[in-house]
Amino acid sequence: MKKSHWQRGLWCLGLLTLTGATFGQHAPDWPDWAYGVLEPLSPQSRVAPACPAGSHPFDCANKEAPVAEDGVKYTLPGSDKSFTRNEAYFDYGPADWYPGDHPQMPAIVARGKQSIKLRACGLCHYPNGQGRTENAHVAGLSEQYILQQLDAFVAGTRRSADRRKANTNEMAMIAASLTAEERKQAAAYFASMPYRKMIRVVETIEVPQVRTTTNGLMLPLDELPRVPLGKRIIMVPENPERTLMNRDPRGQWIAYVPVGSVAAGEKLVTSGGGKTMQCSLCHGPGLKGLADIPPIAGRTATYAMRQLWDFKQGTRQNLLMKSVVENLSAEDMLYISAYLASLQP
Repeated sequence: MKKSHWQRGLWCLGLLTLTGATFGQHAPDWPDWAYGVLEPLSPQSRVAPACPAGSHPFDCANKEAPVAEDGVKYTLPGSDKSFTRNEAYFDYGPADWYPGDHPQMPAIVARGKQSIKLRACGLCHYPNGQGRTENAHVAGLSEQYILQQLDAFVAGTRRSADRRKANTNEMAMIAASLTAEERKQAAAYFASMPYRKMIRVVETIEVPQVRTTTNGLMLPLDELPRVPLGKRIIMVPENPERTLMNRDPRGQWIAYVPVGSVAAGEKLVTSGGGKTMQCSLCHGPGLKGLADIPPIAGRTATYAMRQLWDFKQGTRQNLLMKSVVENLSAEDMLYISAYLASLQP
């Protein structure tokens, strides 16, 4: 079978396969799927990988091997731009397909700081702040909240519970490398844009087999037989080629969730279910945020699950959220994440 450019790109990026045989071999209750990792968490995985002597810290965070430039130009609907895969992914000036979708980007968002290997904010979060499943969605957050989170990354009070999540480790280094003015510029920029709905939730028993990139982007292998979903959520792009090869900032996503999980999540979110408090008490009507408390409606399910699990493990610290998740199981958090993803932002 002849493979497309994006399918060949999977092999170039050194991806892992999810099969029926490996799907159930996870550490008990640990949501590997939320972190975009398909193999079980081992004791060694709980320790951040060491950076070899003489290496630049950002080189250790960005683990993906370089992809050879093939010269193939791609386009996206509604854009008059064209970029190769490597131009779209250029660390210090990634593709901006739709300049009309956002205000003028500050230099730190558009280009980063190549002199110290600090990659552009717009690379992972996109120029419109929408982000992908493996990143944060920063559009629609308040400026003050974004600044608070940058401070938390620097202080070490916001870390990933799964240290295999390399881009979270990198985010801490980025936050520490920004000047006060750059922080303010980036926060004000992303806060100026609304977050737009990008998720279609599908309750199902079986899901496509997938491959994952180093930082946790899952890509479907539709030519292979489907496998049981179990108590997990699998999120894949509606158009894998545009997402992988082009970094389409208008891309949409499918969240495959267990049957009945949206209703179970709604009960927990709206009433607490005897285990927690009603989420709208803090996150406001419709869970669209309240002052500097962030909106949580319509965010990707895997992102929501990572944050809840990080709070539960204590690697993301917040006294109020600690009490919120204290009596929640991994399954409860899965249901909550599925429900939140189904909502209108």
